[in-house]
Amino acid sequence: MSIVIVFLLVCIGSIFYYSWIHNPGLETETYLPLWIRKWSNEYYNLRTAIPFVILGYLLEVWQGLSNTAARANRFAFRLKTVIIIAVVVCLAEGGQFFIATRQPDFRDVFFGISGGVLGYLMYHLIQKINFLFSKNA
Repeated sequence: MSIVIVFLLVCIGSIFYYSWIHNPGLETETYLPLWIRKWSNEYYNLRTAIPFVILGYLLEVWQGLSNTAARANRFAFRLKTVIIIAVVVCLAEGGQFFIATRQPDFRDVFFGISGGVLGYLMYHLIQKINFLFSKNA
């Protein structure tokens, strides 16, 4: 459980870091491989979705481990994940108002929330596949 929380914090921290760096093109991030920097410049808004896929998946893992009662009410379970994702993406984009070289983009909010939803859908798909294979074994 605590390892999931550490991964969640690292994921959220990296989302804020990359949202708030002064150069949105990632050219200054020389520790990243060149192909990632080129890809992120070519698919500017899509790159926002990638960490949110991971965040959505990790949020579902964390909630699945921490709150067994919440699984009974699936709508509240998923709504909580979407709200957390929306808060993180809005804080990340809102923080760009205070950085002179950055401009908030509504499309990033859309891609962030979409990526998070894709992440929690992937979690539930993997759970269903795992259930099917464990039931047949």
